[in-house]
Amino acid sequence: MAHEGQGVGRINGMAVFVEGALKGEKVKARVDKVARNYAIAHAESILEPSPERTTPPCPYAERCGGCMLQHLSYKGQLEFKTQKVRDSLERIGHIQTVVHDTIGMPEPWRYRNKAQYPVGEDKDQAVLGFYEKRTHNIVPSGSCMIQNEFSDKVAGIVKEWADRYHVPIYNEIKHKGLLRHVVTRVGIKTGEVMAILVVNGSKIPYEQELIELLQHRIKGFKSLILNINDKKTNVILGEKNTVIFGSPYIYDYIGDIKFGLSPLSFFQVNPVQVEVLYNKALEYAGLTGEETVIDTYCGIGTITLFLARKAKKVYGIEIVKPAVEDARHNAQINGIANVEFIHGAAEEVMPQLLEKGIKADVIVMDPPRRGCDQKLLEAAIGMSPRTIVYVSCNPATLARDLRFLEDHGYKAEEVQPVDMFPHTHHVECVVSLKRKPIT
Repeated sequence: MAHEGQGVGRINGMAVFVEGALKGEKVKARVDKVARNYAIAHAESILEPSPERTTPPCPYAERCGGCMLQHLSYKGQLEFKTQKVRDSLERIGHIQTVVHDTIGMPEPWRYRNKAQYPVGEDKDQAVLGFYEKRTHNIVPSGSCMIQNEFSDKVAGIVKEWADRYHVPIYNEIKHKGLLRHVVTRVGIKTGEVMAILVVNGSKIPYEQELIELLQHRIKGFKSLILNINDKKTNVILGEKNTVIFGSPYIYDYIGDIKFGLSPLSFFQVNPVQVEVLYNKALEYAGLTGEETVIDTYCGIGTITLFLARKAKKVYGIEIVKPAVEDARHNAQINGIANVEFIHGAAEEVMPQLLEKGIKADVIVMDPPRRGCDQKLLEAAIGMSPRTIVYVSCNPATLARDLRFLEDHGYKAEEVQPVDMFPHTHHVECVVSLKRKPIT
């Protein structure tokens, strides 16, 4: 299977990536695209199914681009993700290390605490759902099996309101209309709900009517926010938010640490598995209470505050200024004082800290999909920490960065994949690296 979950077959030696096919199956497939040395196809019928093939419980699974692995049993998904990590490390990074089996969920449905529904129009009716595979056609979805039920309810209420009051729907080709996306955030442990309307403008009509609908029908409704995005772009959220009801924050917990979530906050979407991930990162850090720790790409301080409970001093570095403000707020509401948050690009701040003589016993890296900038890796190596903990959402860039670290004095001792995104091809990993002894 390919890294995005397609089955891989061959015609006269040419690789064919077959959407909807599983490893070991015999299928009838139609070729959709031929490139120079590969082809893309989709399975038209399954002639000899895999024992791991299952019927997707979601009626939208074949069209919707959100869950591409519902036809593979959950056991099969975990095995695929483990193998994907092993293959990436070996083929890309030539890394030889222990890769543990992927940790899955006891109940891998309804796990997301954040949803983003694009809004379209069909026959003067609003359409909310998710994009069809590899298109911007919206598949209407009254119920998504990986979203929290409150998210579905909010989306349904906004559709009802938009239809009743003829709210202009945004047309991305013409760059006209008002309502672009509906974004929801749910505090899983607190039950608090935030609704965010992404609009091509600065206000909405009939806002009081929408507030009343949400108040009456959504238990825990705390916040309605307008996010202003008047640019011709496929980026969902704009930079400016206006609170039109309630609070600019809702709250949730990871373990016993409380976090304030604003519309632009980065917060892991799977609150069950994030505890598994962060506890493993904490285990790999091996803190005794005497260490100085640097958490790069710290976001709103999620891992930072976990580490601070066990360390002497923790620095968090983050390029997004609102996230730094949220991180400081989160440290304050939890009474955690041994943290310092620095606003700036990690690849620029780390060399500056090194130049000032600041050293770290442990460095944590949790970069975006593109991985770490080499300047950051070089500065981290220059600080000579005993341990580096690397948290990754992309096995390919993880393999590249581990290769660099192994070539400069560190050894990847073990890798623990965690299934943060069941029914998709994505997988999160946490890696323990130790400084090699000087010989």
